[in-house]
Amino acid sequence: MIDLHTHTTFSDGEVIPAETARRAQAAGYAAMAFTDHADASNLAHILESISKVARRYSPFAGLDLFSGVEITHVPPGLIGETAELARSLGAELVVVHGETIAEPVEIGTNLAAIEARVDILAHPGLISAVEAELAARNGVFLEITTRRGHSLTNGHVVAMARQTGARLVINNDAHAPGDFVSRELRRRIALGAGLSEEEYLAAEANSREIVGRLLKKG
Repeated sequence: MIDLHTHTTFSDGEVIPAETARRAQAAGYAAMAFTDHADASNLAHILESISKVARRYSPFAGLDLFSGVEITHVPPGLIGETAELARSLGAELVVVHGETIAEPVEIGTNLAAIEARVDILAHPGLISAVEAELAARNGVFLEITTRRGHSLTNGHVVAMARQTGARLVINNDAHAPGDFVSRELRRRIALGAGLSEEEYLAAEANSREIVGRLLKKG
């Protein structure tokens, strides 16, 4: 299993990066990315700190670790430049906090993230077919999430991905130790969102593909 969307005490997570990694490894995960909530005010601090842990701890932690950010509640007009700044500061993975119906995310966030060609658009809520089609063209992965609240629109995201050819990944959006779900629960959540067994396996393969790219870059 792979989780490309997690949080630590560098944003609103409950545990430090080392424990986050340990909890993921103990739950059976083979790779994970630290993606704390970020905007221009804390990008540099997060990435400088997290990258040290990811690089140094990965050979000893029993799983591959990557440093990234989740650009969160940034005005849509600034998402592109914020993503560029994150990459210039060493982010291996750029996630954007999509238009979940559980929070007042500004309309236009999904489109701005897709136009910026970020890696993953997290919990994109009631994403439109036009946006999903653009995500397919731009190589932006859409997230199916196991997190309460954000998962309410998983079924819609699956339908839009199936209609447009957008590719999916499954993430926990982990904030606490218990958020790293088991393989079987992860599968059931995916199937409950409407994925077929074959589509579920394809989503898991997409996460492996992303990790393969990151390892090759490293």
